[in-house]
Amino acid sequence: MRQPTVASATRRPLCGRFFPDWIATTALRPVVLASHVKPRRSWPVSSFPRWLAVNALAAVLAATAAPAAPAAATVETTPVLVLYSNGRLLPANVAGDRGLHEAIRAPEDHPVALCYEFLDSPRFGGPDFERVFAEYLRGKYAARPPAVIVALSQESLNFVLRYRAELFPRVPVVHAGIDRRILASLAPLPADVIGVPVDYAISPTIELALRWQPRTRRLVVVTGAAEPDRVLESQLRTELATLRNRVEVEFLAALPMHDVLTRLANLGRGAVVFSPGMFQDGEGRVFTPAKSVEVMAASSSAPMYGFYTTFIGTGIVGGSMPSFEAMGREAGNIVSELLAGAEPGSLRLPEVVPQAVNVDWRQLRRWGIDERAIPADAIVHFKPPTLLEAHRNEVIAAVVVFVLQGALIILLLAERRRRRFAELAKEAQRAELAHASRLAIAGELTSSLAHEINQPLGAILSNADAAELILESGGDRRDELRSILADIRRDDVRASEVIRRLRTLLARHEVERRPFDLGEAVHDVGVILASEARRRLVALDIRPPTERLPLVGDHVQIQQVLINLVLNAMDAVVDLPEDQRHVVISVERGREVATVLVQDCGPGVASTHLPKLFEPFFTTKPAGMGLGLSIARTLVEAHGGAISADNAPGRGAVFRVELPLTRNTKSSRRSRHEHQAADSRG
Repeated sequence: MRQPTVASATRRPLCGRFFPDWIATTALRPVVLASHVKPRRSWPVSSFPRWLAVNALAAVLAATAAPAAPAAATVETTPVLVLYSNGRLLPANVAGDRGLHEAIRAPEDHPVALCYEFLDSPRFGGPDFERVFAEYLRGKYAARPPAVIVALSQESLNFVLRYRAELFPRVPVVHAGIDRRILASLAPLPADVIGVPVDYAISPTIELALRWQPRTRRLVVVTGAAEPDRVLESQLRTELATLRNRVEVEFLAALPMHDVLTRLANLGRGAVVFSPGMFQDGEGRVFTPAKSVEVMAASSSAPMYGFYTTFIGTGIVGGSMPSFEAMGREAGNIVSELLAGAEPGSLRLPEVVPQAVNVDWRQLRRWGIDERAIPADAIVHFKPPTLLEAHRNEVIAAVVVFVLQGALIILLLAERRRRRFAELAKEAQRAELAHASRLAIAGELTSSLAHEINQPLGAILSNADAAELILESGGDRRDELRSILADIRRDDVRASEVIRRLRTLLARHEVERRPFDLGEAVHDVGVILASEARRRLVALDIRPPTERLPLVGDHVQIQQVLINLVLNAMDAVVDLPEDQRHVVISVERGREVATVLVQDCGPGVASTHLPKLFEPFFTTKPAGMGLGLSIARTLVEAHGGAISADNAPGRGAVFRVELPLTRNTKSSRRSRHEHQAADSRG
């Protein structure tokens, strides 16, 4: 027979409260199942060599200990006999028992008590043993016969069918973990003996191995020497006969384990190993199938395959396998239906327990098998989890944070873009206002500028008339003509310079950011306003700096600020006597800034007006609009500077314009070489 299917319970039996563990594991083993009762784990089972003596003693102790049970028990349990053919700790039995416990459903007022019994095959067997074991079961369950019998594996089902009439003739039987070909070979089963068969087909696993190792030339099959091993060997020889024309099939049957390991270690390339495991080797050493496969896989020089799920993790690559846990669940579902009152013949059962491809990821990597060849529905064991699988919550949190950060960055960029557009619009508006202010200043200076231009034009005309008279006289007066031409050239340059400065002041242009000398800007302001000062009979005192003061910005806008302040100063002194009309423009250099001071000798500014001087539309002039100083502050602040006003200690007002020197501006750091060149030219 192949590997036993369903596990004996690894849960501590209730009778363990009254008997030592070594007695309890071979005697009465009820485990109560209800919707609120959890199965309990048991201690490892002891060896079974004294089976008859132990069971006899257990029967006596059970009879004497029965009165010790609480007499006031109010919850009646429903016993279900679970019969295994071999050891309770066999991995297949453990997995199947887990599925059985998960599937059985019972009401709280009628919990199910699972009672486990073991034939302990293949170490014990034969007619005499079975008769003694049947007599033991008859006596043990005479008072409380089981409601359902669960037979797990072929040996346990055969035993139940042989002794059912003597033991429990009308109790339904549920079988699990039995190959459908074996069930078909049995005589027609009674109507109340039902279950879901298993298809232990070998060919799907062999086909997987040949597909994953396409260069395979030899298939080595390893089986044991116990009776179940020999039965399985016969089945394998029959099924694998069809492969003779594809690969060489070699059986290592009933050999000592050390011989098997030596043969497997020397297989070389082109070989694949298949084994259902063994219960016993040729020297009589006893194994569990999973343990034997683990030993063989550790020594094999070729990939190894199997068809039991309990072999996954022992070193095999994998195979097409039914699940022992699924077998236990199918049996548990049937038991639940029967306990609920369903007739055995009315149940609609699956034709077979489904198989699934199970593979060990570590062995795939070891033998270089392409993972793309693995079926999409395969169950892959021991594959390292992906980052998302291992840290799902952390990854989701990180993604959420990144998305939020990305959204925030996009919003900030959009806001920055919007603010940039607003700043550009503000700069354009400021440029328009500054241009309008310059036009207003030009209108105010019209008469003085006209006089400033008319003077050189009149001188040019007078010189031209004098030259004409000299030419008409006919004398040789070339020296006088040269002098006249020099005067004409000087007056022309003077007029041209006035027009150039005026044109520069009035022209509409984009805001510039380039190096210029503050001293030159102050000098140009003096030139532009000289005629206006003479027209108003104001003494304009220009005190330029003694050194170059490099700035970065728009020199026209700085000139506009200074012109506005000087004109305001002239307005402040216009009512004073002529000898008291003084306006002083001076420049001071600090450590990081240059300061331009415009001071007059007028009446000063009222203390209540000082905080409002630079606000839009505030003015102390009867015909003023209140935009000049507001525009001046805007232009100065656009250059990173500051403007302020205060009353002088004696009399008059003083306006202070502070502008950062080149080395302290960001623009200077971006164009250091350009500024150094401008300094050298100055």
